[in-house]
This record gives sequence, structure tokens and C-alpha cells, in this order.
Amino acid sequence: MTPAQLGYRMPAEWEPHTATWLSWPRRAGISFPGAYDKVTPTLAKMVHALAGSELVNINVCDAAHEADVRKQLSKARAKMDHVTFFHIPTNEPWCRDHGPIFLTRDETPKLAILDWDYNAWGWKYPPFDDDDVVPTMIGNKLDLPIYSPQMVLEGGSIDVNGSGTLLTTRSCLLNPNRNPDLNEKEIEQRLRDFLGVKNILWLGDGIEGDDTDGHIDDITRFVDRTTIVTVVEEDSNDANYEPLRANLELLKTMDAEDGDPLQVLTLPMPSKIMRDGQRLPASYANFYIGNKVVLLPVFADSNDRWAIAVLEKVFPTRKVIPIDCRELIWGLGAFHCLTQQQPAIPV
Repeated sequence: MTPAQLGYRMPAEWEPHTATWLSWPRRAGISFPGAYDKVTPTLAKMVHALAGSELVNINVCDAAHEADVRKQLSKARAKMDHVTFFHIPTNEPWCRDHGPIFLTRDETPKLAILDWDYNAWGWKYPPFDDDDVVPTMIGNKLDLPIYSPQMVLEGGSIDVNGSGTLLTTRSCLLNPNRNPDLNEKEIEQRLRDFLGVKNILWLGDGIEGDDTDGHIDDITRFVDRTTIVTVVEEDSNDANYEPLRANLELLKTMDAEDGDPLQVLTLPMPSKIMRDGQRLPASYANFYIGNKVVLLPVFADSNDRWAIAVLEKVFPTRKVIPIDCRELIWGLGAFHCLTQQQPAIPV
């Protein structure tokens, strides 16, 4: 039987968490070439910001790696009494994409793990053998049932409202570098069978500079069951202007699983950030929703304040914490890409 048939579903990110999972980068990793010591203070701020919100579980390669991470956190004066280290090796730090997706249900066992196949965003950054087995390793350590959909999928490519609706993009999920042997209907069936969703909403393209082929978490996010925030570009000469406007128009025609129309709010885009001739995928949509906080990437940009105001409005019971990500974005991701929530077990 599929997880959906067994009563499992993927909870929404704003539902209660037991913990947030991270995979700490390695100095020898390729995500932050020559910039490890510039990036770790941002990661430490993220860990510190989650201290009053939830536990943080950090994957490290071994004891030496753990010692280095402890040193980095201590140097940044980050709180650590909520941190647990797991010796689970990873190639790169993007836990949203290589980590487990947790499922819940009311019957025992109430928590389960999905281990989707992982190929580093279409074979772009080998090796990824350590990353590919992270969900099963976590599942074994937590003694949880593990389900394998036999399909490539990264966590950043989907967003759910927890009650049956899923958002994704055609540019990513239908890209032949992921699942060339599966068509749209077959992919939709896997999503229904393994995530417990019924209503699948397809957007078009992502933002320029995004090496994931258009992950949804850089453009459009659920903030409650029927409310979405989506980024828009105001400069009509910018490469992101047309695809983001097209996505906005699509969203205006979409409904939740019960037919209720979606309420669509807009977030700005920060100004273009270039480094070494490459546009970086800076986006305010890459925020992470904790139990008590929302971690928002900001970029010392005139639109930072606008983005903060939008999220403060939609998350009135959480503290929005803006953290400068001008160094972190050099790795082509931000807080949502780095995190994976472990939902609380239903009472």
C-alpha cells in the first residue's frame, strides 16, 4: 500500500515541528568555493535564531567535522543547548533537497520518512552518493518506516498546504534530467501516492541564476491553506519580469483542494546580485517557517523592508528574523534550501 493509502500526508511547514534538520557544509565542498569561513557566521545566526523555537539536528561527516562546527558556532556565540549532532556524511549542505521528507498520520507509527531519489539537480554536481542516502540513514537512526517512491525529487521543488494541495513548476519536475521515463500524469500519481495530496498546481519557470531548474521555494510559497506569497519583478527589463508575471497570472486562476480560490500576495525581488559574471538567485521567497520564527534572507537591499513587512503580516504570531545572506547566496541557495522540518507527532 502507498503512504497515502495508509493515511500518511506531508504536513505544511507552519504546522508544529519537533526539529529542524541541517547538513553542515564541508570545507572541501563545492557549494562555497574558498568562502567557508565567510558563510558559516550566517549559518550560525540561523542556528541561534531557532534556539527558542525548536531543536536543531545537524548532520556532520565525522567527529572532526563536528568539532569544527562546534568551533564555528561558539565563535559566533550561537546558542547550542538545542543542537544535536548526527554523524551522517553529506556532499553538500542543501538538506531541503537531499534530506528526508517526513510524513505523519494519526495511527501508529505516526511518523514516516520518504527517500526520494537524488541526482544533484540533474547530474550537475557529482559526486552526490552521500547526499542520496541521507533520508534512509536518518530514518534508520530514528527507527522510522521508510518509503521509496523510485522517483527523483528535491524538497525545494514542491510546497504543500498540508490539506491536499501541492505547488510545483514544470521547468523542474518535468525536466528530462530528473525523470525521463515518467510523464506528467505518472509524476502526479507519485506525488498523490507518496505525499497524500489531491490537487497539484503547476507553475512555469523559476528565476534567473537558479541552478535547480526552477525550484518553487525561490518563487512561490504557501503561508496558510489558501494564501500564497509569490515574488514579482518590477523592472520590465529584467529577465525575471515576464516569467514571474506569468506565474502570478496562473496563480490568480487556481483553487485549493476544496475549490476555495487562492489568495495571492506579492513579495518583491531584491536588486540583481552578480558575482564573477554570474547572476545569483537571491529571493525573499526562500524563507523558512519555524515554530516561533520565520528566517528571512535579506540582501542589504531597498526592498528588504518591504519583504519583512509582508511576512510580518502573514505570520502575526511568529517573529520574522531577517538575516543578511549576501555571502550565503554565493552557494545559490538560502534558508529554505538549507533546512528540512521534522513535524511533531500527532497527539
